[in-house]
Amino acid sequence: MYKKNIRIITRLDIKGPNLVKGIHLEGLRVLGKPEDFAKFYYDSGADEIFFQDIVASLYDRNSLKDIIAQTAKNIFIPITVGGGLRTIQDINQVLRSGADKVSINTAGLKNPNFIYDAANKFGSSTIVVAIEAIKQTNGEYHCFIDNGREETGVEVKKWAREVEQLGAGEIIITSVDKEGTKEGLDVELISQISNIVTIPIIVHGGVGSMNDIKIGIEAGADGVAIASLLHYSTYAKFNNSEITEHNEGNLSFLKNKSKNNSLKSITINEIKDFLLDNYISCRK
Repeated sequence: MYKKNIRIITRLDIKGPNLVKGIHLEGLRVLGKPEDFAKFYYDSGADEIFFQDIVASLYDRNSLKDIIAQTAKNIFIPITVGGGLRTIQDINQVLRSGADKVSINTAGLKNPNFIYDAANKFGSSTIVVAIEAIKQTNGEYHCFIDNGREETGVEVKKWAREVEQLGAGEIIITSVDKEGTKEGLDVELISQISNIVTIPIIVHGGVGSMNDIKIGIEAGADGVAIASLLHYSTYAKFNNSEITEHNEGNLSFLKNKSKNNSLKSITINEIKDFLLDNYISCRK
C-alpha cells in the first residue's frame, strides 16, 4: 500500500454565515449552512473538517467562532480553522471555540516568526501553514495571500522549506489555478513540495473524480481536501430557505436548486472504498 492513513478532508469555505464555493477562489456561490454540511460529512466518514474564512484577511478578522462552537458540539473529528489569524490571541480564541488546529497563511508570510511563536505556544501538531500557489510564466510557483488576491513574490518551494523549519506541523497547499475547476490536482506542484519537506502535505484544488485523488496521493500527498466534488452533490439535501436572507455571496445557485439536480453524487465512503480497492490505506 501507499502511505498509511491517507486523510480525506472536507474543506468548507465560509463567507459570513454561509458555505460558499467558487472557481479560482472567486465567483462565490452560496450553497448552504456550513454546520449542516460539516455534520453530514462527519456522519459520512470524513477524517477532518477544514473551515476557511475566505474574506477574513481582507477584513482583518475571523468570524467563525460561533460556527466552530456549534459544529464542535456535533462532530468528533479534528476541525482546522483558517482565515484572519494574526496573533497568538486569535489562535487561542479559535482553539477555545472548539478547533483542534489552525491554518496560517497571510500573517505567516508577512511575519514568519509568527509561525515559530505559534508552534512553540500551541505545539507543531496544532499549526498548519496554508500555501496558495499560482504558477508563473517562468514555471515557478509563487505564494499568494488574501485568498489568492495578492502576490507576495515568494517562491513556493523556498517557503515550504522555511515553514517546516519554523515548526509548522503540516502544510495545506492550494493550486489557485486548479481550484474549483474539477480538472484534476496540480501533480507537478504536489511532487515539488513532497520532495523537499518531511511534514504531511494536504492538497487542495481541482479534484473532479476519485481517480484525481489517487493521482494526488501517488504524487506525494498525505491527505486531500475536497470541496466541489462533494459540495455540489450534497447541497440539495438541506433546506436552506432562511439563508437567502443573508447578503453574503451569490444566492442564485441555491435559489435554483430544483434546476440543479443533475449533479453526480459522490460520497466519502465511495471515495474510501475506491482508495482501498487501489491499495491506498485510509480509515474506513
